[in-house]
Amino acid sequence: MHEVINLSVLGLASAAYWIHQQAIPIPQPAAVAFVGGFLVGTFLITPDLDLAEQRVRPKERWGWLGFFWVPYGWLFAHRGLSHTWVVGPLTRLLYLGGVGLALYGLAHVLAEYLGLRLELQAQLKAPPQEILWALVLGYYASQWLHLMADGLWPDRPRLPRLGRPRR
Repeated sequence: MHEVINLSVLGLASAAYWIHQQAIPIPQPAAVAFVGGFLVGTFLITPDLDLAEQRVRPKERWGWLGFFWVPYGWLFAHRGLSHTWVVGPLTRLLYLGGVGLALYGLAHVLAEYLGLRLELQAQLKAPPQEILWALVLGYYASQWLHLMADGLWPDRPRLPRLGRPRR
């Protein structure tokens, strides 16, 4: 249901952008970055990854890499801290970055053990700042729609929960 809501809103926003391109001062590369961030947040990096030890669509969309999200599900109770408006989406990005760094470090240790030398051949260059902001805004917009569909609004304070409730 979350995907249907997000795609409906994205479709309406895209139609409005298309119709009013002259009046909306958003360059097309930034608009495309926004849509990309929005789609990633809708289908791959969603608040429901806190249920990753179960069968959830976002985890399944990662294919065999979905198992990387299981510890995230152990760390965050469903609709706890992972379902907050600012910190929740950030937890998923930081978790993914941490997993990436751990894998990179593991590859280096393994390469050193095998007597190999790993080097980054290409120089990584950050995209322009407006593209980064559009990606982040698209990602956060998708997260916020998910939270609104769950009935979680920013004006209703609640204490976030960490970890699984004791049974």
